[in-house]
Amino acid sequence: MQPTATAVIVRELTQAIAGHRLQPGTKLAEQRLADHFGVSRTIVRQALHQLAQNRLVTLEPARGAFVAAPTVEEARQVFAVRRMLEAEMTRGFAREATPARIKALRDHVAREKAAVDAQDTAEGIALLGDFHVRMAELMGNEVLAQILRDLISRSSLITLMYQRAGAARHSQEEHVEIVRALAARDAAKAVKLMQDHLDHVEASLAFDRPPPTHDIAQALAAA
Repeated sequence: MQPTATAVIVRELTQAIAGHRLQPGTKLAEQRLADHFGVSRTIVRQALHQLAQNRLVTLEPARGAFVAAPTVEEARQVFAVRRMLEAEMTRGFAREATPARIKALRDHVAREKAAVDAQDTAEGIALLGDFHVRMAELMGNEVLAQILRDLISRSSLITLMYQRAGAARHSQEEHVEIVRALAARDAAKAVKLMQDHLDHVEASLAFDRPPPTHDIAQALAAA
């Protein structure tokens, strides 16, 4: 099935952000995007609303759409909250681990590896974030899953913007080790691996990255 025009715009803009070709704060002018993609402004607006739901774009009344710009302090706070929540989640998952839950996580990390191997940055980062949400879902804790969806969405944007090359592969390998500890019901090891993993992800963020272009046409043409 061919992707819709809206889906194409969402994919192309996501990849431009993921590839560090669009700087946080870049204005995404509807008419320029409509001209670039050969679609109506209504289609562009639909795509921008979807990107806003994914927290990749902010929509400001009377000003328009901009690439979201998380601050360093926001990034630190997001990871601090994740450490607190995910340590207890991992401990609980290890206690309640079942063969079906472990298989589901192993299937997920296999999809992660495929995306990382294919150098699909946007898909890889999405799957790496979803791993943490998937753990909460498999535990049957929808409240925790919803909280993590919001936190993962925010931290995925942060990693899309600032993560150094090679960090995604390292994260994927760490997920494999976490699943191995969960399968062994070794709660202490699994919690330590999760805490180390989140530390490594935060340490991989390059907030001093040289600024990418603000030019939309140039950024999309480089895809």
